[in-house]
Amino acid sequence: MDTSLVREWERQLRLGRNASPHTVRAYTGDLLHLADYLDRTGSGELADVDLRVLRRWLAGMHAAGAERATMQRRAAAARVFFAWAHETGRLASDPAAGLRSPRVDRTLPPTLAVDQARRVLESLASTAAAVEDADARAAALRDVAIVEVLYASGVRVSELCGLDVASLDTDRGTLRVRGKGDKERSAPLGEPAVRALDGWLAVRHLLAGPNAGDAVFVGDRGGRIDPRVVRRIVHRALAQVPDAPDLGPHGLRHAMATHLLEGGADLRSVQEILGHASVATTQIYTHVTTERLRTAYTQAHPRA
Repeated sequence: MDTSLVREWERQLRLGRNASPHTVRAYTGDLLHLADYLDRTGSGELADVDLRVLRRWLAGMHAAGAERATMQRRAAAARVFFAWAHETGRLASDPAAGLRSPRVDRTLPPTLAVDQARRVLESLASTAAAVEDADARAAALRDVAIVEVLYASGVRVSELCGLDVASLDTDRGTLRVRGKGDKERSAPLGEPAVRALDGWLAVRHLLAGPNAGDAVFVGDRGGRIDPRVVRRIVHRALAQVPDAPDLGPHGLRHAMATHLLEGGADLRSVQEILGHASVATTQIYTHVTTERLRTAYTQAHPRA
């Protein structure tokens, strides 16, 4: 099958819509999966697709045991692709206009308790204070700042890695991040995170190499830190507290949002801090807090 139309759309996603590299890869892969399905089943070209073909495509994935979240994303990719192809005159009709996504069972994300978060951060700071070698201490202070910033601001790991020194306003306790869709927003920082950043920036020169540029966080090789390194740092930090769940950077984002709502923050404010395009995405955290209330009630009420 000629997949040139998919490649055109890939360029549109990347250049015209400013989609993230992850979204471009995922959506392009989804459309290539559809193209492969059309080849295997003899269903014709993309221009021949109708709603029945798309439904059979999803049904085949379901029968093969595909996760609902995968099927939902692929249905969304098909809707976006065919809408674009129709709107730009590349296809005469939009066969995906009536395509519904399978419902995804929303599970409560595991998260840290407030006390666990406090102990993780205290353990990191204590470890850093005990290190005597200058370079090793710089790396330890960097790790403290990374975890503090992730928990304080709720930024995504990609946003943290993309931070430049000019993005920080430690006097006001905020940082500027460029998130999904190339949208810029401000995120708050508490005093502990500001202190941790100040401590790290004072020794950053010990680790920063010629390729570091203005990156706030640098890796052990001197360049801008890689998300995989940040994930290792977070996993290692949480492992120091025996009863803490094994979470990555996104788990700290979950914890921050959950603790804000438990502390009385309103949903819209949390949505803005996290950079969610829709408040519906933020509402998962209300389920987390409700579940905790239900657990506390069941344990404490004599007639629960």
